[in-house]
Amino acid sequence: MFHQAIIFSLGLLTLAGCNAQKNTKTPEQTTGTTTNMKENKSSEQKEGIVYFSQGENKFVKEYEMNVTFQGISEDSRCPEGVNCIWAGVAVAQIELMGTYSRPIVVSLATTENAGRNYHQSAVYNGYTISLEEVTPFPKSEGGAKALEGKYRIGIKFAKKNNSEKPGSTRK
Repeated sequence: MFHQAIIFSLGLLTLAGCNAQKNTKTPEQTTGTTTNMKENKSSEQKEGIVYFSQGENKFVKEYEMNVTFQGISEDSRCPEGVNCIWAGVAVAQIELMGTYSRPIVVSLATTENAGRNYHQSAVYNGYTISLEEVTPFPKSEGGAKALEGKYRIGIKFAKKNNSEKPGSTRK
């Protein structure tokens, strides 16, 4: 019985010590955490561009829109270190859903070419959504197949021009 009392009291002292360590924070830890959070936010959204990894879904609060980067349906961009006749194009499949609208999937390309049905931007819910960048670039040895699941895009939102026809989905 005496041994149980000693073990119980040692357990309580250990727990009290752990709790005291939890409640004490040094100023370096607090500022480091805040700085990391600020850096993370700036890397996620800089110059009005919102970044998405493949398969990522975000609710973009400023535009009241849920955005999902489904993937790249076509990537014919010229691989790094190779001389090509045509620069190529990457086409991203992006699902958009407003707070009061049904979801739609838009295909945004890295270049504008109406003859091939490549559009760099689309109009949805009063905003023009533009594809600003697609990374990484294909390599000559693996091509675009090696990049599956590793793509990252940057899209930009802008208020729609009033000069466009109402109900238009393309710019």
